[in-house]
Formats: sequence, structure tokens, C-alpha cells
Amino acid sequence: QAVLALCPRLVACTWPHFGRLHLLQSSSAAMDMPADTQKQVDGMIFHILSEAKDKAEEINAKALQEFNIEKAKVVKSEKEKIQQEYERKVKSIDTERAIARSTAINKSRLEKIKARQDVIMQIAADSKERLRAELRDQAKTKEFITSLIVQGMLMLLEDHVQVRCRSADDALVSSCLAGAMERYSQAIVKETGAAKTCKLALDKETKLPADCLGGVVLTCQNGTIVIDNTVDSRMGLVLEQAKPTIRRLLFHGQES
Repeated sequence: QAVLALCPRLVACTWPHFGRLHLLQSSSAAMDMPADTQKQVDGMIFHILSEAKDKAEEINAKALQEFNIEKAKVVKSEKEKIQQEYERKVKSIDTERAIARSTAINKSRLEKIKARQDVIMQIAADSKERLRAELRDQAKTKEFITSLIVQGMLMLLEDHVQVRCRSADDALVSSCLAGAMERYSQAIVKETGAAKTCKLALDKETKLPADCLGGVVLTCQNGTIVIDNTVDSRMGLVLEQAKPTIRRLLFHGQES
């Protein structure tokens, strides 16, 4: 009778609706139970319910603990991903800034170099105009051309040399040949004590460009040896040698 009375009560505690049905069906049996038996049954029910409650709390606690552990793992993983993404973006921004800064510096340097080159080119252009004005003086020009011819002869040290010039300068250069040959012989005697002559001839076939500043080109050995003593060549050489001085005078303190 105790077992029969206990089963409906256990069912009622676990499944309320199903338990009520069975309690109604077995209420007459429970009412027939002695009082001490009923007390034992109630004690067993209380004990079982207490254990079930403790077990449920234990399961809930364990589930909550596992949930918190998994949540912590997920949070940590996401934090690491966010940190890695942040570091990647920071590195990318730093790289872009470095590239932009380098590009800006290089652009500034190129602009500065171009500006300096423009100044030097302007100096060269101004120098050409000044030379053109100076070369209009025939007396100065004749002395200048004679010196250029003699210098070329001393570099060649040949017996026969042809002299090239602009077509417009044929008469002027022709008038310089005799004096150049004489000065050449004098220079050789002075430097070596030996007597040496050189025959000069005007090259009537090959001429210098009409737009050049003038001067002469000396050739020998059928044109295989050439000395360029044009005004343009000399000015270019002087300008190249003078560039450090020009930069120091015009761009001092702006080297960076």
C-alpha cells in the first residue's frame, strides 16, 4: 500500500497534470493508509525532491560555468581578432603615411632641382647673349679665334691641320691662320727649344652650324683626330666647372 500511495505522489511532483489525474484515481487508497506510513512516504518524497533540486542546481551551475568558460574563450578570441585587425590597420596607415611623406619629399627635391637647373640654364642663356655681344667686336674676335687655333695646334702637334668654322666666319678665320702658325712655332721654341712648324688650311667643305656661337674645330689625320674649340664647347666646359661655385653663391644653405 505504501508503494502504491508513493508512486502517484512522485508522478504528481514531476508531472503536475499527469500526477493530478493519478492522485484522483488513487485518493481513496491514500486515505486508507495509516498515519505513520503516510509520514514515511512524505519524508521519502521530500528527500527525493531535495536531491532532485540539488542535482538540478548542480547541473545549472555546471552549465553556467561551462557557458562562462566558452563565453570567455569566444570573447578572448574576438578581442585577439580585433587587436590583430587594429594593428594591421595601424601598420597600413603608417606605411601609407611613410610612402606619402617620402613621395612629398622626393617631389619637393625634384622641384628644387628643376628650379636650380632652370636658374643655371638661364645663366647659360644670358652668358650666350653676352658672348654674342662681345664677339661683335672684330678685333677682340680675331684675337680670340687666333688663341683658340693655337691652343688646338699645341694639343695636336701635327704638321698639317685643317680648321673648320661657320661659313660666315671664313674671312675672319682665314685672316687668323698666318698669325696662329707663327705663334705656334714661337710657343714650341719657347717650351722645347726645337723648331717646329704646322701648316694650317681652312676646311671649305665641312662647316660649323650657322646657329652656333662661333669658334673653330681643328682636325688632322683625315678627320680621325678632332679638337673642338668652338665657343659653345668652351662655354659648356666653363659652365660645368663653375656649377659648384654657382650653387654655392646662389643656393647657399639650401642644399637639403
